[in-house]
Amino acid sequence: MTSSVAVADLTKSYPAHTAVDRLTMAVPDGSVFGFLGPNGAGKTTTVRMVLGFARPTSGKVTVLGHDVSASTDDDLARLRRRIGFLPDVPGFYPWMSASDVLRFAGSLVGVRGPTLARRTESLLDLAGLTGVRQKVGGYSRGMKQRLGIAQALVGAPDLLVLDEPTSALDPIGRKGVLDMVAALRGRTTVFFSTHILSDVERVCDEVAILDDGHLVTQGSVDELKARYGGSSRYALEVTDDCANLRMTLASEPWVGRLAETPSGVELTVNDVDLARHRVPEIVAALGIGLVRFEPIETSLEDVFVSLVQRDA
Repeated sequence: MTSSVAVADLTKSYPAHTAVDRLTMAVPDGSVFGFLGPNGAGKTTTVRMVLGFARPTSGKVTVLGHDVSASTDDDLARLRRRIGFLPDVPGFYPWMSASDVLRFAGSLVGVRGPTLARRTESLLDLAGLTGVRQKVGGYSRGMKQRLGIAQALVGAPDLLVLDEPTSALDPIGRKGVLDMVAALRGRTTVFFSTHILSDVERVCDEVAILDDGHLVTQGSVDELKARYGGSSRYALEVTDDCANLRMTLASEPWVGRLAETPSGVELTVNDVDLARHRVPEIVAALGIGLVRFEPIETSLEDVFVSLVQRDA
């Protein structure tokens, strides 16, 4: 599989700290790639080096087959015509309409005439802004983010880089942006940098987790869940007081961690088959009603928290 972005032993050091520390990862062509990490992990610094806005202290950055870390300013200017970029807070001239913004952006990257007209119409539709006559200065944050993605796409880039595109959005604004990102799968490579786990789990094919400047792990969401999910977790809900239930379960060798919930317990088990037989027996023996006993799917948040805490 070819990569739109590949970094090898990438390091960016400042006098007081190292922002990115020997980072090695690859972004598959055509994927929606989630670049995930807590605030201060080094995500934005990495994005700046990928775009050529910052030079690495050491290591190599390859973008669309070009060695960014060794490119001249002219080389970078040519490469950036193949890249769309949306910063976390995009800025627009407030007196423009959405179509004005796209036509202006297209002219800056050399797209003109009927091609620009077609792309403007298509991208306004993709952004859900067709027919909106309001000037950009009156847009909501979510509308501005969607317009920002459309602007970044007007040059038909091979790579779209999004830096925290859903930060500070309300649920409706976030859904609009994520729907737009998901619609780009297979049409271009999307490098999606964020700290919002649920967004990554919803739209990304591949995920890299960064912490304290270095890579913790990389893989698909399903791979990471399978790899780091740990013991099987179950939710057990009963009809009556469960103090005796907790005590009984705690004495069973196949039970790991127990946590109280409002109507039962959450438990980890190391023998799923035995748990499925013994839990109903224990509940019946205690004379209480069984409402629910079902597995809890490992989330990306579970994986992220366990890895980052372990890394720390």
